[in-house]
Amino acid sequence: MTGGITAAAAEGIAGGARVLAHGLGGRTDLPLDAVAAIAGGGIAVAASSAALTAAWKRPRLHPEAGRPLPAALARVLDAPALTLAGRALALAAAALVVAAAFAGPPDAAANLAPWALFVTFWVGLVPASVLLGPVWRRVNPLRTLHAALCRATRTPPAGRRPLPARLGYWPAAAWLTAFVWLELVAPNRSDPRAAGTLILAYAAANLALAWWFGRDWFTRGDGFEAYSSLLARLCPVGRRGDGTLVLRTPLTGLMTGAAEPGLTATACVLIGSTGFDGVTRTTYWRDNVDPSSVPAGTLGLAAAVAAVTALYVAALRLSARLTGQDPAALPGRFAATLLPIALGYTLAHYFSFFVLEGQTTFILAGDPFGTGADLFGATGNRIDYDLAGPTLTAQVQVNAIVLGHVAGTAAAHDLALRTPARSPRGQLPVAAAMVALTCAGLFALLSG
Repeated sequence: MTGGITAAAAEGIAGGARVLAHGLGGRTDLPLDAVAAIAGGGIAVAASSAALTAAWKRPRLHPEAGRPLPAALARVLDAPALTLAGRALALAAAALVVAAAFAGPPDAAANLAPWALFVTFWVGLVPASVLLGPVWRRVNPLRTLHAALCRATRTPPAGRRPLPARLGYWPAAAWLTAFVWLELVAPNRSDPRAAGTLILAYAAANLALAWWFGRDWFTRGDGFEAYSSLLARLCPVGRRGDGTLVLRTPLTGLMTGAAEPGLTATACVLIGSTGFDGVTRTTYWRDNVDPSSVPAGTLGLAAAVAAVTALYVAALRLSARLTGQDPAALPGRFAATLLPIALGYTLAHYFSFFVLEGQTTFILAGDPFGTGADLFGATGNRIDYDLAGPTLTAQVQVNAIVLGHVAGTAAAHDLALRTPARSPRGQLPVAAAMVALTCAGLFALLSG
């Protein structure tokens, strides 16, 4: 082990590196009965759907609802100085990670870059966005670099031609698909130099596209900013149409009811990829598939995303036929209600990975270039595995999946009440799909 990390820390980090090299990690010593958990989760979602149909007779999640935040707090949150500080910090952190990727130790176990990218940033973006709102849009270092590029080239920030509206979230879906493939399938994905190259290539591509299409490109074209902003719709602090910051019911942000191109694909990629990660940990997959096979992994990932997409689209089209609506329009209109499910899957699969292996980022940040420095006094630290014990992990995983589907069902039900056809039978295919996804998600998570 190079740098100022002691043998004790190296043991913990090396164990984590093996997890990082596989993709996602989690505890496998969970104290629960998988069959009972799967059956109970399916029953809970089915019962909640029935209860919603019986008791929830009118729309309750109004997009413009919410209690305004105190004026002083709203001014602080909207302060330009806070934005500038956040952008400066994000840009400095990104520069440090890239520098560490190329100038730091070549061993992934001792290099900050892959841990910062795959653990702290990718996973940490989820709780940050759900709790704080669209934070990456506010501090995105690519926006900072784009502004500087526009000034240097005397190009208007709005770009040289407008971004075609029909693209919607399709570019974000493509970027996220590429990223999860890299994380779960690609060989040598934890190599620090590869991580640095990935960051620079991603930045260059998106800066070029934003220079041409304008800063609006980042809103739906930058996969990470789009991901953060979509999850931020579930934040309890939101913004009304008039710009006022309000405290609101988290599901309120899903009630646009407008079909957004590519949103279904984006949500299904997130759900399907986490489901695929769970499948790779099942006994069947381990016994029958070579874990190093890129073709097998690629086909498995594609099949998982396709299965989720097919189930969702089929359920919505059947619902449309039962209620006399346009079968082609309904899946897009309800796509935002998949976001709570995506969040639930993400929490279930990433919780222990983030809490446990995420500690490595802090340990390595104290000596990003392997020089023997100890900036944060982290040298010799071990990963504290007691922070996410088996009981807590099991509770988070099961409840995240079940509650994510319950929340998605509630949002879909409220949105259905806003359509001309409000027949309860039209919600039966959606309820069945939710139960199926719940059971499949729990099976993939618990049958390892």
